[in-house]
Amino acid sequence: MFSHISSRLRLPLAVAAVVGTTVAIAAPAQADVQPLGAQDRTAATTTKESAKTETFRAAPRTAAAQTAAAAWAAGTRAYLVITTPGDTTAVRSAVTTNGGTVFAAYDAIGVVVAHSTSASFATTLRGVAGVQQVGATRTSDVPADAYNPALPANPAQSTTTLTESNRWDMTQIKADQAWAVTTGSAAVKVGVLDTGVDDQHQDIAPNFDAADSVSCAYGKADARAGAWRDVDTHGTHVAGSIAAAKNGKGVIGVAPGVKIASVRIAEPTSTLFFAENTVCGFMWAGDHGFKVTNNSYFTDPWQFNCPDNVDQAAIIEGVRRAQAYAESKGSLQVAAAGNSNYDLANKTTDSESPNDSTPVTRTLTNACIDIPTELPGVVTVSAQASGGAKASYSNFGNGVIDIAAPGGDGSTGVYSTLPGGKYGSKSGTSMASPHVTGVAALIASANPGFTPADIRNALATQATDKACPSDSRCTGTATKNGFFGEGQVDALKAVAGTTPPPTGPYFENLTDVTIADNATVESPITVSGVTGNAPATLKVGVDIKHTYRGDLVISLVAPDGTVYLLEDFTNSDSTDNVAKTYTVDASAETANGTWKLRVQDIASQDTGRIDAWNLTF
Repeated sequence: MFSHISSRLRLPLAVAAVVGTTVAIAAPAQADVQPLGAQDRTAATTTKESAKTETFRAAPRTAAAQTAAAAWAAGTRAYLVITTPGDTTAVRSAVTTNGGTVFAAYDAIGVVVAHSTSASFATTLRGVAGVQQVGATRTSDVPADAYNPALPANPAQSTTTLTESNRWDMTQIKADQAWAVTTGSAAVKVGVLDTGVDDQHQDIAPNFDAADSVSCAYGKADARAGAWRDVDTHGTHVAGSIAAAKNGKGVIGVAPGVKIASVRIAEPTSTLFFAENTVCGFMWAGDHGFKVTNNSYFTDPWQFNCPDNVDQAAIIEGVRRAQAYAESKGSLQVAAAGNSNYDLANKTTDSESPNDSTPVTRTLTNACIDIPTELPGVVTVSAQASGGAKASYSNFGNGVIDIAAPGGDGSTGVYSTLPGGKYGSKSGTSMASPHVTGVAALIASANPGFTPADIRNALATQATDKACPSDSRCTGTATKNGFFGEGQVDALKAVAGTTPPPTGPYFENLTDVTIADNATVESPITVSGVTGNAPATLKVGVDIKHTYRGDLVISLVAPDGTVYLLEDFTNSDSTDNVAKTYTVDASAETANGTWKLRVQDIASQDTGRIDAWNLTF
């Protein structure tokens, strides 16, 4: 099934901006142009810095805003303070008594966003009882704007005479054929966690959900009308690929019948996505019923966060908890793999971080992760050129890439919406990810009872296999490899002939259990509240990450100790991972009690983990 990570490449390509029938091509950026915000998964873009200055200039501040900005102090830094989930009152008090202020608190996951001007704040707070981790989220000051954010400008809208057509990216994944089955349900909400979305664009307005849109810039939800709007062009382009309306105008998104909500996590001016912003975004997604979110960025300022660094370890834990919370509420996260043509399964160095101050060159190991892309449960997407080859810029990595989708390459980009009623082309894994997000939304529409795990499984099993080309960097099998993961996403297969999931009580264990060589491990699920015996069609969903599944024997152990063999893989089966749902006749077993998934590794060299498993009665 799935695993994860990311980065990006700055390619000197152009964007076509279309107003009605008038086409204006931006001049190509030069190869030595200053990089865009490092979070950007877009390989081709407009000369956006000048466009941002002219089109998205912040509205004048009110007198109250100016007063609040004046209260800001130079040297203010932001921190994630990690404690036990629940009531964070004691830790919040500790923040204020040790030279900090509480900017936001997420009790459900035990994460507090704190600000302080004290250089010793983090060190001091790490010694406080109840504080598990503290980490600076930036190497630069928190902007004064955080204390009274200006609303993004509302761009003037241009109408278009452009009519819808079958674009290459949509036909490549058979989205045009899938629309004959379903265009998606308005009951399915998709969150665009990005630079914001132009909600008044003619192709986005019909599907836009303003009630569930927000800004999470700086790490605290700002639900003022318009706070969600685009401070760039990136988020609006992504939103159009997911769900531009099928209204005869402009373009059609993969899932033109679903709802789009904007969660702006990019900060204005810098357009960076700091950890507290991402935490806020995932918490909002979980609490507002987003079935899927698209994440075409990495969490700044570190391209990769390393657990042996105290600050980065706290960032990993804080964002991990927020993503797990969102998933527990029914939200699946889809993320771009990045545009550096980098082997993410073999990390070596990073010379581009921190991107909010002065980058340094540092040595990496695979323990260092790109977040949120490499977090458990997140679907990682590589980019394809027109025709299906790996896009030249796309990151890759066996066991990292989950699935592939059109992202464009060279002169052929992905055509979608831009702020102000405009349209244009961009290329990047940023453009590939929303195609998968759109297909996930179609799956959720066709199967309302599907959990995030069910949608992940459907994306994997219904993808079209793509074998490695003649390129030694691509390793794996014809069905699962480092360039394309499980293969190219297929919208038609995703919505045709699906079987509704079981409707009985559902129990899940998301805790990782390491599978060592020549070892037997078990993962428990305690079932309660189910009357009588288990059904003759007990569903056992298994998600195991392993580099050689031929080593594995998988069994279900009933509460009374009875063992049901699920699968003993052929020793020569070199395929990675196990992502299956097994049906077991467990009608002789009492339903309530502790069930266990037992996994035996019967050989040396390859290891893995139980990533998650579930029971449906």
